[in-house]
Amino acid sequence: MSATAQMPKGIPYIIGNEAAERFSFYGMKTILMIFMTKYLLDSTGKNVFTEPEAMVWYHNFSSAVYFFPIVGALISDIFWGKYKTIMNLSIVYCLGHLVLSMFESRMGLMAGLTLISIGAGGIKPCVSAHVGDQFTVKNKDLISSVFSWFYFSINFGAFFSTLATPWLLQNYGSGVAFGVPGVLMLLATFVFWLGRDVFTTIPPVGAAHYVKELKSPAAKTALFNLAILYFFIAFFWSLYDQTGSSWVLQAEKMDRMVNLGFVQFEILSSQIQAVNPILIMLFVPLFNFLVYPIVGKFVDITPLRKIGVGFFLCVISFAITAFAEKLIEGGGQVSILWQVAAFAIITAAEVLVSVTALEFSYTQSPNSLKSLVMGLYLLSVTLGNQITSAVNIFIQDAEGKSTISGVDYYMFFTWLMLGASLIYMFYSRTYKGQTFVHSDSVASH
Repeated sequence: MSATAQMPKGIPYIIGNEAAERFSFYGMKTILMIFMTKYLLDSTGKNVFTEPEAMVWYHNFSSAVYFFPIVGALISDIFWGKYKTIMNLSIVYCLGHLVLSMFESRMGLMAGLTLISIGAGGIKPCVSAHVGDQFTVKNKDLISSVFSWFYFSINFGAFFSTLATPWLLQNYGSGVAFGVPGVLMLLATFVFWLGRDVFTTIPPVGAAHYVKELKSPAAKTALFNLAILYFFIAFFWSLYDQTGSSWVLQAEKMDRMVNLGFVQFEILSSQIQAVNPILIMLFVPLFNFLVYPIVGKFVDITPLRKIGVGFFLCVISFAITAFAEKLIEGGGQVSILWQVAAFAIITAAEVLVSVTALEFSYTQSPNSLKSLVMGLYLLSVTLGNQITSAVNIFIQDAEGKSTISGVDYYMFFTWLMLGASLIYMFYSRTYKGQTFVHSDSVASH
């Protein structure tokens, strides 16, 4: 790296925007399962959703959020460019939060989640690609560090919202609990707007050039290789995103009192998810400044090897929840600390898989297709959630109850992830990629 390499001026605005936007998204998502299974009632006072049905809605919503990045990527790369796409779809995003906060019904839930899926999903590939666009060949060595801190900001916002919104739901109801994340999304949009004059922007290329780029040998090779990689990553997301669904339902059956000696408190079942972002904020610098340098002295640390290790850690985390479920079925009083241990391991897996894949996807994609490739990467989350959703649809009986529950449910996904991890080991050895980073000549302010 050149001695004169500097951090781009637009980075602080993107990081600040991401922290507020993630507070918004994860705050809303954290309380979805509890809202659907405990708070959303019909005119007779009966729950509108059964637990399996709520699981299906939750994972279908997650699927939609990570499907719309493809739409946002195409709009961005062909027509509007990343900045304009982010600003316009952020307004749709804010409207989704407004609908959720105002209409407590199945129809209101569907409308609000649809708008959030379009808005949040549409901006996702643009924001992460916009981060990479701030760099050129002169300071490209800073990209890895910035993507780590970008991910840090995501979890900084997520940590506070995961603690706050369950408390708001319990004490002030769904209107306030969904409304506060909406205000934070509005703030995120404003922060991003403030950086408009210092951002490096890559102009849209137009449909003709876009199609030509897609047909190029380099693009075909990159997309093919990455598509296979994303297929394996989908299994990781199938398990990981259950920390907000099946793990929350498991937490409802656990002893959530935590005694630290000098203080004792109870954790709400939704709040246990706050363990993840706070561990991310600890693990990102820990891995970057300690784990990777130490391990790197003995083995060559490649992105694909990081992802593989993350897969196997994911297997271990789900095995822990399966064992905890076995203890619950045995009638014992099971501490929430079992889930804390599982969260610690799956969070380490997230650092190795998600942070790495985010950076790797950007560097492996041709310059005109950065947003598209980010959208394809996020489709792995859609596929993963569809796997979970399909399983939960398949195991429902005529009354909407699960035919595979308890420890069998958790072990099914444990074995599924183990199988995918073993096959991935062989695939990763055959991957051959190429790094693409734009030059100063294609960028503008």
